[in-house]
Amino acid sequence: MRIESLGGLTVRITGGEDREGGGDGPVVALLHGFGAPGDDLVPLARVIDVPRSTRFVFPEAPLSVPGSGGGRAWWMIDAERFARRERGEDLSREVPAGMREARERAVAMLDAVEAALRPARLVIGGFSQGAMLSCDIALRTERPLAGLAMLSGSFVAADEWTPLMPRRKGLRVFASHGRRDPLLPFATSERLRSALDDAGLPVRWVPFDGGHEIPPAALDGLVAFLRDVMT
Repeated sequence: MRIESLGGLTVRITGGEDREGGGDGPVVALLHGFGAPGDDLVPLARVIDVPRSTRFVFPEAPLSVPGSGGGRAWWMIDAERFARRERGEDLSREVPAGMREARERAVAMLDAVEAALRPARLVIGGFSQGAMLSCDIALRTERPLAGLAMLSGSFVAADEWTPLMPRRKGLRVFASHGRRDPLLPFATSERLRSALDDAGLPVRWVPFDGGHEIPPAALDGLVAFLRDVMT
């Protein structure tokens, strides 16, 4: 693995023929969730069973979360509003403050990744907040993508995302979510899956009996998805 600064973000690169991003294979960029360290998802590269030529990119979010012991964030979370959501408020129509800036930072990073690694095929995705940001990038940009992978994400900015979805008709999507997720409601993720499907973005949906996590069932589904979209 090597660590570089690309597009202003710290990026960990692994996989490929030399295990440091070498070669000309496809690239999978995975964005971590709120409060996680920048290397949180790196171990996935060792257990995702895809061809050796596949390169993995793990960007570190730009914001430091106070009191988290090194946790990072793509945008900060309004804790009081999040608590109200736990009492039943539907926040799917809210546009998180800071998401636009996060998208701009992530897009600059992807531009630099594509210039440096020159992949023929690119998949973007992530976990939780990283999944939401990946979906936002997919819907708001015209970047060619082989696939979008969302692990325990959620529906946000629904009034803005929904009319953008038909522009990405045909983009293949993977989504997984725990039925007992205490942080991001399962039902909201289901609504996102349905909206994408209705707009012509076929979703490989893996619900599981668990919480806010990446269990073996989700990982197996992700592996099968990546093998399909990268060939």
